[in-house]
Amino acid sequence: MRSLLLHAHRDANFDARLQVALDLARTFDAHLTLLQAVSYDITMPGDFYGAAVADMLPLARADADAFRAEIEPRLNAEDVRWDWVEELGLADSRMLQHAALADLAIIGASAAAGQRGPSPLAGIMAVHGKTPIMVVPGHARGFRPDGPAMLCWNGSLEASRALRAALPLLQRASAVHLVSVSEKHADERFDVPALTGAQYLDRHGVACEVVEIERGTGKVDALLREAAKVRGAGLMVMGAYGHTRLVETLFGGVTRAMLSEPDLPILLAH
Repeated sequence: MRSLLLHAHRDANFDARLQVALDLARTFDAHLTLLQAVSYDITMPGDFYGAAVADMLPLARADADAFRAEIEPRLNAEDVRWDWVEELGLADSRMLQHAALADLAIIGASAAAGQRGPSPLAGIMAVHGKTPIMVVPGHARGFRPDGPAMLCWNGSLEASRALRAALPLLQRASAVHLVSVSEKHADERFDVPALTGAQYLDRHGVACEVVEIERGTGKVDALLREAAKVRGAGLMVMGAYGHTRLVETLFGGVTRAMLSEPDLPILLAH
């Protein structure tokens, strides 16, 4: 991981994801690119001629400039290589474009102010992009690469891709737990057993504990959260499951539930 991409935007989660990005950059001696998208795609009911929008555009640009001026001195005080890219347009399209040549994209977990559920940007990046993403909760205070990590495993292609994408992080973790939630009457549509994932890790010098949890009547996301908490995990790795019909429903049920209020940074790959 030598090239990191960070979503630079003034929101309640920015400080958390900036600190995680800085910790990752130091760990891997990586270059950190902060991408700030200044959106000119503004619509207002009744503004048929765009007069009100025209008045708001300079304000959006001024706020973006003020945010950059506030953050850059902090970056100059850090021992990491970085650059700041500012582009006009929507964050999702600009992030997808720049993520094409990044090893990891780092974004916040929350949706827009006043909304609930996972960030729409996370959904677009995870499902439409080819680059793994790390979703950071707003309460994060950094990232310890030598802490325990937990893999959420169900034998799917998505889980396998997430495992491979997370390998540089797993090689630095103090412990790795490969956790699956079993159901007696589950539809066996995936055929990659947990032991195969463990064998892959072992070939790359990563020892892991294979854990199978009986679902019973519990919710899968709740069981995974509890498993991570019990093991003191500082990172969760999982496949991103979903479809592409609507941004609001990009994620499947478990993925959406895990990202709505994540307890720890989550690395996702689709």
